Amino acid sequence: MRPTLLVKLVLGAIAVSLFSLNVHAEGDAAAGAQKAYTCLGCHGVKHYVNTYPTYHVPRIAGQHEAYLVSALKAYRSKTRSHQSMQANAALLSDQDIADIAKYFASEGGDNPEPATGAPALDAAATCAACHGADGNSNQPTNPRLAGQYKSYLRQALTSYKDGTRENAIMSGFAAQLSKKDIKDLAEYFASQKSGLRTATTP
Repeated sequence: MRPTLLVKLVLGAIAVSLFSLNVHAEGDAAAGAQKAYTCLGCHGVKHYVNTYPTYHVPRIAGQHEAYLVSALKAYRSKTRSHQSMQANAALLSDQDIADIAKYFASEGGDNPEPATGAPALDAAATCAACHGADGNSNQPTNPRLAGQYKSYLRQALTSYKDGTRENAIMSGFAAQLSKKDIKDLAEYFASQKSGLRTATTP
């Protein structure tokens, strides 16, 4: 990746992060636990698999609250594709989304301190700018990747690459990845220690 392009991608991600921090309502985890019953039908089942395409439904307990808010709003506006998620998010108000995000964010395990060393993969060095060297990002609008299912990470990167999932930063990065890059990145971040886990029913 050309250095100038990398700088533009990183600066763009920071700008989006700073903007997003100021636009969501304050969530209530207790209220979110009551509202998340539909979510738990998939995200509360260990190793639950999306039928087509086939990949593990992501672990979201312990994920960054601000990221969960932005993801749910993207499903609601249909700028992020997944039929079931769009249908569920369409029924949610901004307050519902804030509450559900707060609940799932509070349900994770202990998160390790983000690693400061260089990533083990060359391709992961670019990811580190937003997601942390080991995938334990401390930027609240960027998802934690450490400990996520590798099949989900492969699916997400492939979707960014083929355009079925849209994000200006991720689409530009994923466009340059080979199938092997995607496989290696998914395996690397999935193998890292994380506080992400499958949610439990309240």
